[in-house]
Amino acid sequence: MSDESYEAETTAKAAESGNKATERFLQNTAFANVQADQARISRIASRVIKAMNDAVIEEEVTYDEYNILKAWLIKMGNDGEWPLFLDVWLEHSVEAVHNSAKKGTKGTIEGPYYVPNAPQQNTPATIEMRADEPGTPLKFHGNVTAVDGTPLKNAVIELWHADDLGFYSQYAPGLPEWNLRGTFIADENGYYEIHTVQPAPYQIPTEGACGQLISAAGWHAWRPAHLHIKVTAPGYDLITTQLYFDGGDYLDSDVAGAVKPELVLRPTLSADGTNADAKYDFVLDPA
Repeated sequence: MSDESYEAETTAKAAESGNKATERFLQNTAFANVQADQARISRIASRVIKAMNDAVIEEEVTYDEYNILKAWLIKMGNDGEWPLFLDVWLEHSVEAVHNSAKKGTKGTIEGPYYVPNAPQQNTPATIEMRADEPGTPLKFHGNVTAVDGTPLKNAVIELWHADDLGFYSQYAPGLPEWNLRGTFIADENGYYEIHTVQPAPYQIPTEGACGQLISAAGWHAWRPAHLHIKVTAPGYDLITTQLYFDGGDYLDSDVAGAVKPELVLRPTLSADGTNADAKYDFVLDPA
């Protein structure tokens, strides 16, 4: 990586990334056809409001603390960090409810940095990356089957992840548009093979409102190294998940609470330690 590219990438700011995540989320959901159930909205909203009031009363929140909360909520909106906040601290519960009845591969959070329509390739393939992309080369491969073991021909695997500095393309300056993002088509036997680089752990943005909360609460902001993945095939449910790396930092203290034992990869290293190989089989539930 050139010095100019490094300097540009590391100037990424939480507010810039957050506002871009907010804008993309609103674009992606603008045409969502969700039918509102007034009674259900009333029930859920009432429970959330009651929980907030209960916390105020039980903790004897002062007006000074209340005003700090109001200022922080305003800052959260101004920084565009609501997608980050919700995806880090709430999405894992929504995901657990959504996938509770599935028998196939475990799901986990999507996170705020997914971009649809990444460039498509047939397997075997190499994800788009810079010629001097930092990180250990990783061969990521496996099979996609149904829960009954049927190979899923031409299954679609979307893969995206941060680079070796912890930044995502389209959310940090200096990165090519589709860096470390791609859509891959499995072969007729459901086998896929993708060549990429192994990502590193990273901190979620800390100079914005989310970072302010983390600092005030004395938490840490780290996520373990992970691959983001969506897998689907005609007639089968889409699974959205993340895969982590055995022995990596923060597996037991992920700020997003998204790690599951079933989602931990155990890569093998080449004899000289310069290349990694990780196999993972995806199992899809019928739609």
